[in-house]
Amino acid sequence: MAAPRPLSVVVTGAAGNIGYALLPLLASGSVFGTDRPIELRLLEIPQALSQLEGVKMELVDAAFPNVSSIMCTSDPLQAFRNVHVAILVGGFPRKKGLLRKDLIQANTKIFETMGRALDQVASPNVKVLCVANPANTNCLVAIQQCSRIISPKNLCAMTHLDYTRAKAMVAERLDASIKDIRNVIIWGNHSATQYADATSDGYIVTQQGEKVPLRHVMSNDKAWLQNEFLTNVRQRGKEVIEQRGKSSAMSAAQAAADCLRTWLVTGTKTGETISMAVYNDQGYYGVEQGLVFSFPCECHNGEWFVKEGIELDAFSRQQIRQTEEELREERSDAMEVLARSKL
Repeated sequence: MAAPRPLSVVVTGAAGNIGYALLPLLASGSVFGTDRPIELRLLEIPQALSQLEGVKMELVDAAFPNVSSIMCTSDPLQAFRNVHVAILVGGFPRKKGLLRKDLIQANTKIFETMGRALDQVASPNVKVLCVANPANTNCLVAIQQCSRIISPKNLCAMTHLDYTRAKAMVAERLDASIKDIRNVIIWGNHSATQYADATSDGYIVTQQGEKVPLRHVMSNDKAWLQNEFLTNVRQRGKEVIEQRGKSSAMSAAQAAADCLRTWLVTGTKTGETISMAVYNDQGYYGVEQGLVFSFPCECHNGEWFVKEGIELDAFSRQQIRQTEEELREERSDAMEVLARSKL
């Protein structure tokens, strides 16, 4: 039996903190399986190529049996040519005193370049995960640049880290195992307006295997869910920076790996969802079409599907409208940048 052909995987910003933490997860086979060879293509800005070569040395020295080859480049056209999976980690980082609008301006230009390169040389079947912030709007920019041959359904932005943060906080609140907390939802933007929703569809699996809705288990926790819980999920990244002096890297890399594995390899189990920021082409839950918005998603055969029919209370609808409005504003800011680039 012939060995499977290598899966080509691009990681942009591969010499950065998240890329450095993500590469061993990819190389070890924990994402795409230990029986699938991986061709790693590492993309960096020219100024970081020396550092990237050091990362390559470490990958070689680690002797990962799954890695068939490693490419280091600063040329997106070389990196993305016929690629199967692209993980867009590289972006302009948010610095002290930098407004979100300024961040959008800088990263719109980067993701315009990434999208155009994908459009020119990538396989039409490529799957793309956008990690760099502002992730939703970066993803939308890339979609608009590569939609000539690549379906918008082939790209998503990562809210999986927010999803696992929320699950962990609910588990701690209930003194339960995180593996027993299911279907917590992150709605909207990967930002301080995101809505972490534990009770609309969430449940806990008991020791007897019974699925008990979290809205019943946490019926006395309404104040905590609508205040402290929301704030803590939204501000967790900021707290990590304050304590560590750097942004989340290990947890972000693990979230990216978990999201890719569920989306592209294992799928979700029956009745379960994960949160993914996806292109809203259907106006799900009354959210305006044309935004990249985080919804509860089921994954099957390498495709995502928004779970529909979840009943939302007035508080949830209000929170969803708030994060939707922010995404509209981000889209407007990004479109201004793109319009100027065409002049």
